[in-house]
Amino acid sequence: MERHVTTRQLPENDRPYEKLASLGAAALTDAELAAVLIRSGSRTENSVALAQRLLMGGEGRGPSFLLDASVEELQRVPGIGRVKAVTLKAAVELGRRATRGAQARSGERIRDPESLTEGLLDEMRFLEREELWVVLLDVRGGLIRTLRFAGGGIAGTVVQPRDLFRDAVRSGASAVILAHNHPSGDPEPSEDDLRATERLREAGETLGIRLVDHIVVAACGSVSLKRRGLV
Repeated sequence: MERHVTTRQLPENDRPYEKLASLGAAALTDAELAAVLIRSGSRTENSVALAQRLLMGGEGRGPSFLLDASVEELQRVPGIGRVKAVTLKAAVELGRRATRGAQARSGERIRDPESLTEGLLDEMRFLEREELWVVLLDVRGGLIRTLRFAGGGIAGTVVQPRDLFRDAVRSGASAVILAHNHPSGDPEPSEDDLRATERLREAGETLGIRLVDHIVVAACGSVSLKRRGLV
């Protein structure tokens, strides 16, 4: 049986680790970047070949397959065990957070709901569970930071106003923007969403913190409650 070429047997300039170290991450292909993460191949293929097959496994979607696939789905790819799958998901999440941090630098002014939604849509539409994010704004509308409440979103979990506004008060926020996602793909706000929004708006007014907007994000788009006159 013909033996496959291992990563170590490749020319040094073609080895993903060495290539990244000498030329930078941008010089690597998608498969080479994934190969750096999975580290080793299998008995029949090296890490680059395994990475190529992995990225083609999501119906040819490439790296976007890693965004949606669960750890269990990744493990269904022959040659990808639990350690490799967990490593890949950790890298994807770290990339998401790094992107969010770059897009939401402290002091950036939020011009309107649309300017905020551009970043939120890219970030939140891939989430598998419903989450509530709270954007804290200073008196001039500048971004202070974003809080993230995982597990259930604004209606799926009982969001207590005291928990939501605690960090807003500590940070000296004058206003907040709420955003939560609908994993179903439909951004239309539910009756529970509307009731929870009104409850939080009233709580914010008591504390002197204005609710600027509540944005519902889904894969197919987003809805601004402010634009609909519901905030």
